Amino acid sequence: MVSFYNYNKIQFDFKNKKKINNRIPKIWNYVQQNYKFNQYHGVGQIINISDNIVSIIGLSNIFFGEMIEIFTGYEIAQGMVLNIESTKVSAIVFSSDINIKPGQKVLKKNKLMSVPIGDSLLGRVVDPLGNQLDSGEPIITINNRFMDSIAPSIISRESVSKPLETGIKVIDSMVPIGHGQRELIIGDTKTGKTSIAIDTIINQKGTDTLCIYVAIGQKRSLVSRIAKLLNNKNCLKSSIIVAATASDSAALQYVAPYCGCAMGEYFMNKGLRVLIVYDDLSKHAVSYRQISLLLRRPPGREGYPGDVFYLHSRLLERAANLKNSGSITALPIVETIQGDVSAYIPTNVISITDGQIFLETELFSRGIRPAVSPGLSVSRVGSSAQDKTLKKLAGNLKLELAQFREVEGFTKLGLTLDDATKQLIDRGLRLTSILVQGRFNPIISYKQILVFYGALNGYLDSIETFIINIFENELYFFLERSIYHLPFSSLLAKHFYTKIVYFLIWHFTFYFLIFVIDTE
Repeated sequence: MVSFYNYNKIQFDFKNKKKINNRIPKIWNYVQQNYKFNQYHGVGQIINISDNIVSIIGLSNIFFGEMIEIFTGYEIAQGMVLNIESTKVSAIVFSSDINIKPGQKVLKKNKLMSVPIGDSLLGRVVDPLGNQLDSGEPIITINNRFMDSIAPSIISRESVSKPLETGIKVIDSMVPIGHGQRELIIGDTKTGKTSIAIDTIINQKGTDTLCIYVAIGQKRSLVSRIAKLLNNKNCLKSSIIVAATASDSAALQYVAPYCGCAMGEYFMNKGLRVLIVYDDLSKHAVSYRQISLLLRRPPGREGYPGDVFYLHSRLLERAANLKNSGSITALPIVETIQGDVSAYIPTNVISITDGQIFLETELFSRGIRPAVSPGLSVSRVGSSAQDKTLKKLAGNLKLELAQFREVEGFTKLGLTLDDATKQLIDRGLRLTSILVQGRFNPIISYKQILVFYGALNGYLDSIETFIINIFENELYFFLERSIYHLPFSSLLAKHFYTKIVYFLIWHFTFYFLIFVIDTE
């Protein structure tokens, strides 16, 4: 008895593997490689295709989020089911839909959307489906993981206890981040949001933290520059770049953060610490809005569907600090328009995360970079993980800056000020200058402690504001070549040796004023 299967009006004899019609040999080759059709359990037919959204009939017993494959005659297009209706199924297609036509057959794989995972992804630039985008060797992965998975339970978590050092003075001192935390980076366009995230990744070099950078809707040139920068800084080998750029489909941008998180959960379950940057969730929400409107879902506020909050909450809840295991720290980025944090997406993500780093356009234009606003930025759980010495100094730093902001406006009015107010303003200007930091130049925590100690205790009062950065660089240069470097780098964050630090700062300041300034 001969069994026949009618596929796109082409009949194959599967028993004898005999090809009766030779119209589409590529499909037959694929069927030969995957002749065990029990992995599909269903065949449907496309009735409509528009903007990477396909409408399919004939697929029964299919799940929401299930993977499908479309045979176009030229390639095999992958997709995922997002709508299940009484008469049809709608799905998104990740690749280009130029070769997809009505009447083509669709096979369901009876498997929820999954992504490849493994150590071989480290040091590579991949798309959300795990396909390589760089020019390296082919990526070989053995295991897959569901794109969407349930967030760790409350019982399996523990409180944030270890600091994640960004190497940025204003963040490590006043807005500290801990492993397992979700800290939002929010601000207008071109205010340095991505630079803060990249600085944090660079500062994890040589630590036990792996990094994943998820680019959503960014330019390909930007992703290329980031990959080149991390490679030059020797940080790419412990990082993964997941890129769904602006030229990719909205479907690929929609799944990108979930795929990046699934890759990170593999390392978290192995007991490692992971840092994930989502750049940015504003574009992610826009891509989901586009898909939802094409699927005829009812729009709500600002045109977004009703489940846009769940879109980000189910993603960020997967960041956790697990008991006796690893952690995932999430740094989502959200772009505002003219500093409006009351818009729909910013308020949603602010309510989900454990704090926010707010970047002000005014500070950026004044040359205060990173343009972190000390008044609007907050970290709700990071202070419990902050180094004790830096935490003690940060309390005084916040007080000094708050007092400076109160009286800063009087200097613009040209009023006569008393000596105490003048001293307060001078100290505030020096502290503000100290918080200015160049891009891609993270600073180790013990160096931050020494600089803050000198500024808060008046050792920098005799140094002009415009040469504060020169003093800081000379101090770092001296510390790296002195006998204090190794003991300070390992001990100063936990135990503050007042006499030694006082001796070091006082004598270096004296040396700087006498020799360096006079020489210049």
